[in-house]
Amino acid sequence: MARLLSRTFKSLKPHHNINPCPKPLLKAPTTSVATPSKSEFSSSSPSLKTAPEVSSSKSKSKSKSRLSKSLKNSWSVYLILSTNPPIKTYVGVTTNFSRRLKQHNGEVNGGAKASRAGRPWVCACFIKGFRDKSEACEFESKWKLFSRKLSRKRKTIEEEKQDDNRSLALLHHRHAALSRVKSSVVCSHLEIIWHFDLT
Repeated sequence: MARLLSRTFKSLKPHHNINPCPKPLLKAPTTSVATPSKSEFSSSSPSLKTAPEVSSSKSKSKSKSRLSKSLKNSWSVYLILSTNPPIKTYVGVTTNFSRRLKQHNGEVNGGAKASRAGRPWVCACFIKGFRDKSEACEFESKWKLFSRKLSRKRKTIEEEKQDDNRSLALLHHRHAALSRVKSSVVCSHLEIIWHFDLT
C-alpha cells in the first residue's frame, strides 16, 4: 500500500526507507561541556577535589596571621629605670617590649645609646592600647616634653648619694609628667601599668 501511495504521491517514499528515528530538522547548537573523568577525582590529581579545602584553609591561615600581626604590632609606650649609677629613666615606644628591654640591657643588638650606662634596666611603667604608631609616638613625645618642662626639686648631696631615694624621685617626676599628658590627650582607651609603688 505504501508503494501505491508513493506512486500516486511522488513525495512519499516506500515504508522500508522510512527512518524509525528521524533526525530533527534543526540541529541544536552543540556546546562542549567538560565532564570530569574518574581519574580527575582520584588522589593523583586532587585539583578538583581539594581546591575548596585549600582555599578555606588559606583564608583561615590569613585571618590568623592578620590577628597575630595585629597583636604583635600593637604599639606601647614604656618607662624603664636604671638599677646602677647613674640612676636615670628612659621613655620609649615599641611593638615588642621584651625584645626592646633586652636591647637596652645589651643582650641583643639595637639598644639606644642613652641607655648604655646604668644597665641593667627594669620596667617602671608600661602603657598599652594605642591605636597606631603615630598615637604612641605622640604620647611618648608629650611625656618627654612634660618631663623636661616640669620643675624638679633640688636634692641635697646626701639624698643624691642614696640610690633608692634617687630612683623614687625620678619616678615621681615621671608620674607627675604623665598626669599632665593624661590631661592633654584622650587616654580612656589606654591601660597604664606601674611596676613600682610610688606612695
